[in-house]
This record gives sequence, structure tokens and C-alpha cells, in this order.
Amino acid sequence: MNRIITISREFGSGGRTIGRLTAKKLGIPCYDAEIIQKIAAESGYAESYLKEDSEDTPGGWLGAVLANRQAGPTNQDLIWQIQCKVILDLAEKSPCVIVGRCADYVLKDKEDCLTVFIHASMEKRAERIVKEYGERPESPEQRLKDKDKRRAAYHRFYTDMKWGHAQNYDICLNSGRLGIDKCVDILTKLY
Repeated sequence: MNRIITISREFGSGGRTIGRLTAKKLGIPCYDAEIIQKIAAESGYAESYLKEDSEDTPGGWLGAVLANRQAGPTNQDLIWQIQCKVILDLAEKSPCVIVGRCADYVLKDKEDCLTVFIHASMEKRAERIVKEYGERPESPEQRLKDKDKRRAAYHRFYTDMKWGHAQNYDICLNSGRLGIDKCVDILTKLY
């Protein structure tokens, strides 16, 4: 049985970096954007379309809140089904770290899966996206709020679980307090 770590994260918390460094330290693959590539290969959709809509719900975040399902499956529903298949296939193939994509939910019945949520204060996340992504220093907070709102709506729509709530994860780490390296150390020890 393959051991898996799934990492959900607030935007700007360093979750992707923590996932990659943890995987490197453990000598196992880390999947994030690679999942988009696999979905594109299986679905025929362009990677650019998938990246743009990867955290959108049918009808946008408002549609997710209202939860009005259409008569038939939407493009996002079909992509969700392929995404679930890709994640399950990766988990079967070998031990790995999977960042985002509701992998915590997709693999909820897998015994040897550690589900992690990475968070940090608004201030720490704002500092990080200014430094790492070149966000304008005057307005990072709104981008953080918008991105997190989309992630929460997407997660809620497809999983019916509240994104970021501690009871939905095995462990929650505050990367703003602990730092990236300490988070990596904790996860490698738990693995």
C-alpha cells in the first residue's frame, strides 16, 4: 500500500513549496500542475483552459453557493471526474505528495493517506505573494481573499466539506509561525 500526503492550502501560505520540499526529502514524486497536464491528456481540453478553470465551479462561486445543478454534467463536472481518476491512479502507482485538487477528499477512504492543511496569517501570506509572485505591495490582500474564496467554493461544491476546517484534516500547520522548513520537517517525520 502506498503512503500518500495530500496538501490543501491557503493561497500564499507556501503549501506548494512545502509539498515539493517534503516530496524531495522523502524521495517521492510531488504532483500539482502535473495533474493538470494529465487531465489535459485524458480530456482533450487545453492546459490553459484547465488552469484558468481549475478552481471554478459550475456557475462560478455564486453557483456553488446556490448549488443549482444543471440538468446534465457541465464541463467542470466532467473535468472533476477525470481529475478524481487521475488522483486515484497516481495514489495507486506509487507513494507521493499531491498538492490541492481536493485530493484529501478523493483519497478519503485510503488508509495510508495523511491529509494536511497549510495556513498562515493574512500578513504573512501577503508578504509571501509580493516576494514570490511579484504581487503589487499595495493590494495583495484582495487577491488572497479572492483566491481563497474560489478554493473554498470549489472544495465545498465537489466535496460538501468546509475547506480549511481542522476537523477535515489529519493535521493543520501554520507556515507563518513555523516556517517552511519546520513544516517540511514535521511532515517528513509523520510520513
